Amino acid sequence: MLRIAIQSKGRLFDDTMNLLAEADIKVSASKRTLLVQSSNFPLEVLYLRDDDIPQSVANGVADIGVVGENEFVERNENAQIISRLGFSRCRLSLAIPKEINYTGLDWFNGRKIATSYPNILRNFMLKRGIQTDIHVITGSVEISPGIGLADGIFDIVSSGSTLVSNNLREVEVVMKSEAVLIGNWNMDEEKHRILNEMLFRFEAVRSAQDKKYVMLNAPKDRIKEITSVLPGIKSPTIIPLADDNWCSIHTVLDEKRFWEIIGKLKDLGAQGILVTPIEKMIL
Repeated sequence: MLRIAIQSKGRLFDDTMNLLAEADIKVSASKRTLLVQSSNFPLEVLYLRDDDIPQSVANGVADIGVVGENEFVERNENAQIISRLGFSRCRLSLAIPKEINYTGLDWFNGRKIATSYPNILRNFMLKRGIQTDIHVITGSVEISPGIGLADGIFDIVSSGSTLVSNNLREVEVVMKSEAVLIGNWNMDEEKHRILNEMLFRFEAVRSAQDKKYVMLNAPKDRIKEITSVLPGIKSPTIIPLADDNWCSIHTVLDEKRFWEIIGKLKDLGAQGILVTPIEKMIL
């Protein structure tokens, strides 16, 4: 049995539970229970506060955990990053009141900065030879300059709307972060086997994201032109039709280029274009 630590609430909780569900790992999302076992996979879920997850994994209370990279780096626990999960992206940034004329990082010399991430900030400033007064706050860091508690802040930024509503502007990005899967260094062979199966499922889910399966009918004399604009995984699949002058072509398209490529296909004579979402994709 493999034990995974997951944040007990918030966006990271939602994204992680969605990933488990898409990987067909069924887990109850009951917030009244600390430890829940999957009904169809050798996995049990331990619900914790996000700042407790790195230590729990390092100490072996949990074998693996999903946590923001920012939290993992801040805690500096003896665990390993196994995989980057590609969701819950954000950045850790320095921000100051909008009306201040910012002249560069040296502006922070001798200034007071409020943050919930003192270790990341301290290391960043030390490497650049800047002396700052770090004021540690848990929660509502963004109000600090407005009430005279600090000259600037160092905090998580996603959309930036919280900064705007507090009359602040982002001036330096210190670190980019996303959800990471971390692991204990001393898992046994059986736990590694379960972990590898779970990672295989996760990768199949991630590979299918933003992809569409496309089937179309094409005149045989235009096959070369049509396939030249289709970026299939290896190459498009071509299937003969009852009409000797036509064939069916199947491929996978990235959603970012979808409409651009569909337009080209129509211009080249493609007809009966059928587009379906992809749930899983094994590469």
